[in-house]
Amino acid sequence: MGEPQAIFSPALVGGRAWVPPLFLVDESAVYTIKRERRACSALVCAPVAMAPFSRSRALASRLFGRPVAFRRFSSTDAPKGGGRIDHGGYHLNGAPSFMRGTVFWEPGKPLTIEEFQMPRPKAGEVLIKTKACGICHSDLHVIKGELPFSAPCVVGHEITGEIVEHGAHTDAGVTRRFPVGSHVVGAFIMPCGNCHFCVKGQEDICESFFAYNRSKGTLYDGETRLFLHGSGKPVYMYSMGGLAEYCVVPANALALLPDSLPYTESAILGCAVFTAYGAMRHAADLRAGDAVAIIGIGGVGTSCLQIARAFGASEIIAVDVQDDKLQNAKTLGATHTINAAKENVADRIREITRGMGVDVAVEALGKPLTFMQTVQSVRDGGKAVMIGLSAAGAVGEVDINRLVRRQVKIIGSYGARARQDLPMLVKLAETGIFNLEAAVSRKCKFEEATAAYDDLNHGKIIGRAVVEIM
Repeated sequence: MGEPQAIFSPALVGGRAWVPPLFLVDESAVYTIKRERRACSALVCAPVAMAPFSRSRALASRLFGRPVAFRRFSSTDAPKGGGRIDHGGYHLNGAPSFMRGTVFWEPGKPLTIEEFQMPRPKAGEVLIKTKACGICHSDLHVIKGELPFSAPCVVGHEITGEIVEHGAHTDAGVTRRFPVGSHVVGAFIMPCGNCHFCVKGQEDICESFFAYNRSKGTLYDGETRLFLHGSGKPVYMYSMGGLAEYCVVPANALALLPDSLPYTESAILGCAVFTAYGAMRHAADLRAGDAVAIIGIGGVGTSCLQIARAFGASEIIAVDVQDDKLQNAKTLGATHTINAAKENVADRIREITRGMGVDVAVEALGKPLTFMQTVQSVRDGGKAVMIGLSAAGAVGEVDINRLVRRQVKIIGSYGARARQDLPMLVKLAETGIFNLEAAVSRKCKFEEATAAYDDLNHGKIIGRAVVEIM
């Protein structure tokens, strides 16, 4: 192949490398070259007598009935040993050519572990070798079909891992802050950094995150980073699609993880603790001495207990229907517990608070009943903070007259602010103010994720379960 050869494919489909059989064009024939997949980035043909490049383009355009994009190759493009280059592949030095990820296909269908092409980060993004991923109720809502989301998708959205590569053209400040080899934790809300709300510091309601990731299952160029290894079929991303061996995360969603903190337990910082901190710090503006009630003592609810204790709450009331969860709540800072299956929640809270109600009540379950209980439990002028997601279309009831006359505040809160809050949460864990080990009640293997979600659905996980992917 001394002279440049004309090689073309009809198109790139959806921004990803879809390659049909390549055609080599001369004056008399079109040769179909069988593709082979190798650890390279394009296809190179065997030597063929070729027409001039311009004539090849014209002949190809007539063949397909429309313009065709060309790329020139010379012998320097060919891999050593005569191998062909894979137009769609992406491979890291010393890393496998593919990875595994856990895929949700549709409600009622079991999750499966599939092989994927190695995901490729773009500018401002990093590729992470995932070490651990938490099992969260938000994923479960998607799996059960209660929250509409693009499918198929890789679930999992609270992760820790090691940075293995930066996307091309990533800002030098990012590469210095997060060098290859860094241990990191990722927030499930991945702020774009540029929208109206991010510029104002309200990254927890980032426009791009909700418009692209939560609405379409993509990152902020409108494209997923996940494609099945065999077929090239696109698979969407719930946040970063963290229940996989590698994932792509915008750098804005990351914080460095010190060597003193373990990968497994630290994964919950990115959602369970992140959500609790956003509720207490930003939505409730919790002050030392406030009385707090937390309704729903799962992974996020137990994190709320610890954050309330760290902020100096005077009374911390845990509410649930399972005695084992309430017993665990006492070890995490609850001063009182209420079994909602046995007692009237609002009446018991007023009894504990000498008839007043709490300054802040947090709903961490996402049920219409617990929504109403939360509003009823706050004092006049108090704050009812809603952080539990519900099935789509669920409606909560409220006493309008009391809301108006007694200035009861109902506030929604989805999470915290990654760039300013996630490093703070790492510090809380590093100093022991937040006890990560006590918050994680189960560790499981990558292959056991489906069983963990099933147990979560049946109330068998007391705190937070984490999948170890290392």
